[in-house]
Amino acid sequence: MDAQTCLQKMKLVGTLALATVDECGCPQIRCVSAVHYEPDAVYFFTARGKEMAQQLMRNGRLQTMVHTRFNEMIRMSGVAVPVSAAEQRMWIDAIFDEQPYLANVYPGETRSIGIVFKVTEIVLDYFNLGVRPIERGRYPLGNAPVCQKGFHITEDCIGCGTCLSVCPQGCITPGDIYEIQQEHCLHCGACAENCPVGAAERL
Repeated sequence: MDAQTCLQKMKLVGTLALATVDECGCPQIRCVSAVHYEPDAVYFFTARGKEMAQQLMRNGRLQTMVHTRFNEMIRMSGVAVPVSAAEQRMWIDAIFDEQPYLANVYPGETRSIGIVFKVTEIVLDYFNLGVRPIERGRYPLGNAPVCQKGFHITEDCIGCGTCLSVCPQGCITPGDIYEIQQEHCLHCGACAENCPVGAAERL
């Protein structure tokens, strides 16, 4: 799996569940299908007057999630910024060409009420529950920073094997210091809850 494959899978799913944060700090989720994909960015159209557009103008942080029929989940985290005024019409027309149904929603020149945002600093999280052990990965686009999540086992490990015995995916490798296979880890925390010496810690 890689970032470009994740983007292609998102494109095939079509509609994104897009989350922002409102002025009260509450999460807001809506469906967005007026989306265009480039290898290094994602563009989407909405109306300037919509709450989502106002929330993104205040704080561009967003997340989207898709779920494929193969029980794969792909989450995109990033920052949305309006494209330049000089490029707005170009991207609006491109999105309307790709999504003909939009002409029913914004016929003729009413599309001028719209605004196109570009999502940058993208990190894609891939999570496949349809295989065993499960598969997961984190993939940045461009120079987006990627922080590690989940758990790891420290040098305090006594090699007792308790963590492996309670791991739902059996994704811990035995050794003098046991090691979690991060690409198969559920991030459930069973290892940390059951380690008798506290050697399993959150990253």
